[in-house]
Order: sequence, then structure tokens, then C-alpha cells
Amino acid sequence: MNDGPPADPSPGPALDPITDPSELARACADAMWAEDRASQELGMRLVDVGPGAATLEMTVRADMVNGHGNAHGGFVFLLADSAFAFACNGYDVRTVAYGCTITYLTPARLGDELTAVATERSRSGRTGTYDVTVRVAERVVAEFRGTSRTVGGPVRPVRQTYAGLAQPPSATP
Repeated sequence: MNDGPPADPSPGPALDPITDPSELARACADAMWAEDRASQELGMRLVDVGPGAATLEMTVRADMVNGHGNAHGGFVFLLADSAFAFACNGYDVRTVAYGCTITYLTPARLGDELTAVATERSRSGRTGTYDVTVRVAERVVAEFRGTSRTVGGPVRPVRQTYAGLAQPPSATP
């Protein structure tokens, strides 16, 4: 007696397509985080993610302090840029920075806990605009604005994105 198609011989369960926007953003963030050596090695922590939004934290270490005793601006920028990346990739379409600016408002110091909160301001066609505020507690350290551009392809592995099919549905014979 045949009870349907043979079992999928590939490893891991086939996932159903995700329709809840918050769940999709989390799945995309999990897939990105698994490959994001830079953010991991800098000690960043992904605190929260949602459609068009992300919050990351990072503690200022001794190797992140410049000659003035402040957190080097490059590390503050890296944190803001990572929050921007997680916010704009939550729709499961590969998206990269097209341009960004940052304004440093107050210094961060050794041991400070930086929090970057990214918020989508607009998204139309292939372009999005995101603002990221970096804080130490309630004090604003920097304001970052990023413009994103979609480059195509899913953020999540094909196996997750297409519920176990080897290729997108449109590519199957």
C-alpha cells in the first residue's frame, strides 16, 4: 500500500513556508547570524528582531578603545551597520547597504554597553531607508542612516524557504 510520496532522504526537516512576518524576520536573522562571523567575534548580541527592525548590543572592550580613551567610531559604526543589516533582511530577500552615514554625538567608554536599535523608515521597490540609534542607557552615542538595496535571492537557506524543495517552485519542471 502506497501512503504517498517517498520520505525526503535529505537531512533535516523540511520547513513550511513562514507566513507570520515576525517569525519570518526571526528565521532570516537566525540564518544570517549563523554566518555572521564579524558580529559574533565582536561580541554582539542579537536582542530582538522583527519586520524592518532589529536591536543589537555590544560591550566596549579594551581592544575597541582609541587613543582618546573612547570607543573607536569604527566599532560604533559596525554595531549600527549590523543592526541595519538584520532589520533590512527580515523579509527574506537578500539586501545590502547601498549607502550610509553616521553622526557621533557623545563618546562611549571602556565597559559601556552599547545598544543599537534599527527602524525601517521606508521601503519601496528595491530600496529601503533605515535609522539606527546607538545608545549607552538613555544617552545617545550616534545616529546612523542606511539606505538598502535588494540584490535578489532568499536570506534563508533554500531548504527552509521553499519547504524542502531543491529549487524554488518556479524552477521545478
